[in-house]
Amino acid sequence: MDEDGLFRLLNGLPMPAMLVEGDTRIAGCNPQAIALLGEGIIGRNPAMAVRTPAVLEAISAAARGGGVHEVRMASRRDGQDQMFQVTVSAQGEGMVLCVFRDVTETEKAGAMRRDFVANVSHELRTPLTALMGFIETLKHAARDDPAARDMFLGIMEQEAGRMNRLVRDLLQLSRVEAEERVRPRETVAVRPLLEGVIASLHGVAEKTGSSVRLVGADAVLPGDADQLTQVFTNLIENALKYGASGQTVTVTLSPEDTVRGPAVRVEVADQGEGIDPVHLPRLTERFYRVDSHRSREMGGTGLGLAIVKHIVSRHRGWLRVESVVGEGSRFQVILPLG
Repeated sequence: MDEDGLFRLLNGLPMPAMLVEGDTRIAGCNPQAIALLGEGIIGRNPAMAVRTPAVLEAISAAARGGGVHEVRMASRRDGQDQMFQVTVSAQGEGMVLCVFRDVTETEKAGAMRRDFVANVSHELRTPLTALMGFIETLKHAARDDPAARDMFLGIMEQEAGRMNRLVRDLLQLSRVEAEERVRPRETVAVRPLLEGVIASLHGVAEKTGSSVRLVGADAVLPGDADQLTQVFTNLIENALKYGASGQTVTVTLSPEDTVRGPAVRVEVADQGEGIDPVHLPRLTERFYRVDSHRSREMGGTGLGLAIVKHIVSRHRGWLRVESVVGEGSRFQVILPLG
């Protein structure tokens, strides 16, 4: 390919691309490369535009010996870290083509998968280790000890229940994520749904000596009744479990004007310890817990708010969290009416 053909190819590429003459002079860049590497780099040494030694070494190797070289380049742009896969290839007549493919999202997805597997393994390892230990004890030391056997079987039942809840929530999270882009077609009356949720949590409220108060007029909106029930069950149950004993959890229905039009806001407010602001941005991350020990004691899997986030997203809504340490927390779900 002649030099004109190379420049046409350069400008036709949908990703940043740079043409280097030998390994000493940038002969051309497409607009995407200029946006990535900076203005005024044409005619300058590649080291003035690219600060990654591996890329410069690949350019020199391609200029001297030809071939295709794949290297990685980290960059920071608009305050965000980016990762690029850089393909450096000799094009003949001393010309070297560098193509920068943004793999940031792929890297993030890979890291999320690794973290997810590590977290699930960690969550399952503890109850499994406990079960295996108790089984071994029951087979030997406690074989003929009825009191120890009953105690160990009770603990084993709790640990098995914990694993069952984790598997249930993992399946629910997977299902919700798969449906996230499918808009619900049914309509839901919000107040009767909330009344049903509050009634189902009567036993939880009794255990903590708390009560739930529902205020506000009804609203009807497009929604999946089962999923919305799960959202408000999670939020109200959390408020009862993690709020102060003997408190009143207030669930408020109120109209909300949004950029997408009229909506309804459902707020669940407790009178608990509150949440330190450092935790708020991460509350909906999978397996993130403000207090890991307390959450596990309460039977939490660390997936509840992640499920809530995806269900609310499916309904084209928003989840807001406001909290003051020592005063309590308010979880707000805003759902569009149309």
